[in-house]
Amino acid sequence: MTEAEKLELEIMEKSQTLAALRRAEEGAEVPDYTFKTLDGEAALSDLFRGRERLLMIHNMGQACRYCTLWADGINGVLDHLEDAMAVTFVSKDPPEIQHRMALDQGWKFTMASHGGGAYMTERCKMAGYDNCPGAAVYERTAGKIVARGRSAFGPGDLYSPVWHFLSLAGISTSDWTPQFNYWSRPAELDDGGENVRD
Repeated sequence: MTEAEKLELEIMEKSQTLAALRRAEEGAEVPDYTFKTLDGEAALSDLFRGRERLLMIHNMGQACRYCTLWADGINGVLDHLEDAMAVTFVSKDPPEIQHRMALDQGWKFTMASHGGGAYMTERCKMAGYDNCPGAAVYERTAGKIVARGRSAFGPGDLYSPVWHFLSLAGISTSDWTPQFNYWSRPAELDDGGENVRD
């Protein structure tokens, strides 16, 4: 067994330890935030759609190619996730732009916009970013909404298999940047703007 294979097994074991720690964590109550959707305003409690748990996918929006990569991957397993809990995709983009991106990418997510407001500033601030991509899980318990856990997304993380396949091929996260062919480049890129192909 190579050193890389040994380390990979160790990481897999540690991920099980991480899962156990998350299950044991106490939740913290959060407000019933308001979002915008194509159908009008929706509260966080509405996004549960009658379910006990809600997975919120935090996305930076159309100005981040990396966020589109994660959304593409999560969309592929959405039916499995929605068997266990409600899933909603949120970003600062207006609902109309979210809808266009969803059509372009074939995304099936329920979508909502936090518009850069209180939800973003209070729940998406992680890992040194004010609008950090990632995921959060909420539960409804005794009439309250409780945050169960959250995690940031970033190149090489546990949430996008693309990075692990690239690593297997000897390609580092600095050697490759996701692109999209339907994309119209916004005036400013939130992802740093490196390696843009026109």
